[in-house]
Amino acid sequence: MAAKLENVRRDDNRVITTIRVPYADTDQMQHVYYANYLVYFEIARNEWMRAAGLTYRSFEEMGFFVPVAEAHLNYQGRVFYDDLIEISTTVSIIKHTRFQFSYEIRRVEEDKVLVQGHTVHAVTNAEGRTRRIPDVLVDLVASFENKNPS
Repeated sequence: MAAKLENVRRDDNRVITTIRVPYADTDQMQHVYYANYLVYFEIARNEWMRAAGLTYRSFEEMGFFVPVAEAHLNYQGRVFYDDLIEISTTVSIIKHTRFQFSYEIRRVEEDKVLVQGHTVHAVTNAEGRTRRIPDVLVDLVASFENKNPS
């Protein structure tokens, strides 16, 4: 996957990540192969974390890992090669040990949601044992939701 990151911006409690769809991500009909949307979700997740002030790397260096426990996608339209798309990402805490990223994919400057989905993540230690969501992440989510965009 070689999607080119074009732009990242914050809008209220969302982070909007803009990427251009590379040919390698498409099938014979030149629309995005269905499983590649999960890769786009991962790109958006990383950019949400970065915009909130914490990278995955720094989170892991603190001893916390966030494996995907669940993934859901709802395809409502098609995305094609060379489309410039926006992935709108929000996060919410759903349990003491799990949180959820929610995503919507649209073409830039279009209102129609093409793909909608979410991923649920557990928090674990390096051995894979479930841990409570650390305060640093709880505080970031809370402050991110309560602040105006910077």
